[in-house]
Parts: sequence; C-alpha cells; structure tokens
Amino acid sequence: MYDIATRQRAVALHEAGLTFSQVSRAMGISRYSIRQWTTRITPSPSMTAECPVQCGELESGRPRADYAYLLGLYLGDGCISRGRREVYALRIACGDTWPGLIDACVHAVGAVMPSNKVHRVRAPGCTSVVSIRAPGCTSVVSNSKHWPCLFPQHGAGPKHLRRISLMPWQQRIVAEHPWALLRGLIHSDGCRITNWTTRTVGGQIKRYEYPRYFFTNTSADIVHIFTDTLDAVGVQWKVTQRPSRAVDVSVARRASVALMDEHIGPKY
Repeated sequence: MYDIATRQRAVALHEAGLTFSQVSRAMGISRYSIRQWTTRITPSPSMTAECPVQCGELESGRPRADYAYLLGLYLGDGCISRGRREVYALRIACGDTWPGLIDACVHAVGAVMPSNKVHRVRAPGCTSVVSIRAPGCTSVVSNSKHWPCLFPQHGAGPKHLRRISLMPWQQRIVAEHPWALLRGLIHSDGCRITNWTTRTVGGQIKRYEYPRYFFTNTSADIVHIFTDTLDAVGVQWKVTQRPSRAVDVSVARRASVALMDEHIGPKY
C-alpha cells in the first residue's frame, strides 16, 4: 500500500509529461498502479480497512452470531482464493433450490465485512466434482485482503486433506453462538428429511413419519467440530462411515430433533 503523498507525486510526474513507464522506472511502482491513480487516487475502503481480527479477538462491533453462521457455511461449502494485489475472494456455494439460504449467506457476508461488496455469481456448470461451479449453484462472492484473517483454516488443497482446527477466538464465538455455527453447517453440508415406516396396529398397516437431520463431510476435523458443538447444546447423534470415507452424522432422537427444529429447521 502506498500513501497519498506517494500517489500524488506519481500522478504529478505523469501530468508533467512523463509516460507511465518513465514514472514507473523512476519511482519503482508498477505502471498499472500509476494508471489507476490517475482516475482514483484514494484507496478503496476494502483495501484500507484494518484487519478485523485484533489482539486475538474479532473486532468489536462485528456481529459474532453472523460470523459463527458464516464460519459454518465456509467449513462446509466455502473456499478462499488469492487474486491480484493480495486480494482474496471468499466464495460460498449455495444451492439454487434454497433461495432463502442464498439470502442468509449474502446477509452474513455483508454483516461480517460491511465495507466490501457482495456478489451473487450464477454458476453455468462444470465437469469437476471439486469445483463449486456446479449446476443449480449460486456462489456468494466477496473480495478482501482480510478473508484469510477471518478464516485461518484457509490453505492449499481440499479441507479433508489438511488439518482444520478453530483458533481460540473462534472457539469463544462458537461457545457464545453454537446454534449459529450448527445452522451454517447444516445449511452447507446437511439437511432435514422425513423418514417413514409402517407398523401393524390392530390388524391394520399404519404409516408413521418422523423427521431427522443429517450432516455429511469427509473431513474428520470438521465432523468433530460439528459433533462437539452438538454435545455442547445437548443434541444426541450417531455416526455412520461411508465406503467413500465420508462421514454421516444423524440426529434422530425425538427430543434432539425438536431442539434442532427450534433453532435450525429445514432449508428454505
């Protein structure tokens, strides 16, 4: 980042007759930056904003419940990619089947990073299973140099191939807002379904329906974050290992499902 005086000096040299290349060589600044300064000399708010994580704590004033929800979405269906000039893009993949989920994601991103624009990018589809650009998907995207600060779990490669653990300041937020994290995880990699069975009562076959929640993830660390949080709020759960190495966490006990319905509910 260059201060205003440096920017003004570079623009003044250009206005005095030097080409962008000449100013670049004289000051050791890229021609791209100098050209940008001739149209906007002040940095954009998203580039000058201070890091939202200060002294091992989320900056005061940023909504902690919205952050916990966004953390759940990121752990499930989010990624961070580096762009130009140390700017990172946060992308959260949301299924078009649930427009309410997309709206909630947009709200959370905007609340956590109010100085940055939030975009909805409709994915045309792709052939890669790993890519979030899948049919029926809208990516909620926001650019900032501070997304890795907010989500230090960012790293190279898929999440299930690297260590995923919460920082102490994140753990404190989750302890304060466990249901917000669980809602984000369910909205990303979970669902609420209705199972049914039949029983013979008085010679007649009757159908019984009962709801249950599922969460599926391949990362053992993320599964542990989910189940540890379920334990903290008193929800009973069971785990099933798939042949694909993915783990299914199910919540089927009536009291636990009622608790999940009270705080989470189905996607919409």
